Amino acid sequence: MTKTSTAPVLSARELNRATLDRQLLLRRTAMSATDAVEHLVGLQAQNVKPPYYALAARLEGFDPEELSTAMDAREVVRIVTMRSTIHTHTADDCLTLRPLVQAARERELHGFRKGLVGVDLDRLASISRELVEAEPRTMKQLREALLVEWPDADPLALAVAARCRLPLVQVTPRGLWGRSGQVALTTAEHWLGRPAGPVPAPDATVLRYLAAFGPASVMDMQAWAGLTRLREVFERLRPQLVTFADERGVELFDLPDAPRPDADTPAPARLLPEFDNLLLSHADRSRVVSPEYKGRTWQGNQAHCALLVDGFLEGVWRLEETGDRAVLTIEPFGTLTPRQREEAVEEAARMLTVLRGSSSYDIRFGTVVRG
Repeated sequence: MTKTSTAPVLSARELNRATLDRQLLLRRTAMSATDAVEHLVGLQAQNVKPPYYALAARLEGFDPEELSTAMDAREVVRIVTMRSTIHTHTADDCLTLRPLVQAARERELHGFRKGLVGVDLDRLASISRELVEAEPRTMKQLREALLVEWPDADPLALAVAARCRLPLVQVTPRGLWGRSGQVALTTAEHWLGRPAGPVPAPDATVLRYLAAFGPASVMDMQAWAGLTRLREVFERLRPQLVTFADERGVELFDLPDAPRPDADTPAPARLLPEFDNLLLSHADRSRVVSPEYKGRTWQGNQAHCALLVDGFLEGVWRLEETGDRAVLTIEPFGTLTPRQREEAVEEAARMLTVLRGSSSYDIRFGTVVRG
């Protein structure tokens, strides 16, 4: 990581407040769901519900049906983009960000070489496109069809190759609020009725990343995007940016007019879903996660929902739903003050009211989770 000794230093709390502000987490914002998805440059969406919980934590007056309607209208889509993970993106971002990270998706196939011996990847992409554009296909259906052409290939590798080679979106009803549907795929161009653009220069995306996650280092941006060799892009943009340093001397870039609130700006409690981008979009996550709690939102392959108190990770939470009844359990990592507990309960109640309406619920505190 590049270090500098001349730029103004931003403390962890100052970085925390700046990032929370950009992430719409210092105060709820009166913004449409689609505009929020665009501003945040997408929402992590491995599972169906997290984007709805993410927006409930950020938007004033959010109604989950708003995002669901936008998805059904093909204004937003679910597609694999940054870090090879599923994101909810606006249609425009789907058609620009996927080409931007396409080279990284191609590199993924290096790990599947043994299962793709003798497979013509260009032909595989062509056959896969014909299949999914004729009608949306599940991954199982796609594997079975491709195995007819390459019976000696690894079935999983064939499906991964199709996903990496093509911009495959999950068609609705998958992803809609209160509805269910298996993962069925078609191309973004077919689903949206317009072609993707050429591979864009990353400059505009760097500026958008800083607007949503800055101040940030080159390594932070690379961690978010799953890309490498972005230093030259930042250098090209340097004349229109300002620079700072974190407490370890790492150089941070930012937009000149972006908000950088005081370190003592109040940060209300927030309940975030698993895989929220706030926790995944920096190489150095200490602006949100203190060193003592690093890795505490993960257990094996299981990711936990995150509790923020005073802007920092202070616990996890889980929601168990049975019919019309829900139990939300908060498990702090340490001892919360009475006021912090009250804030967490108020935030949980608000979230449940937004996402469950008049359904009954209980909010409980579980055992304090020690390291």
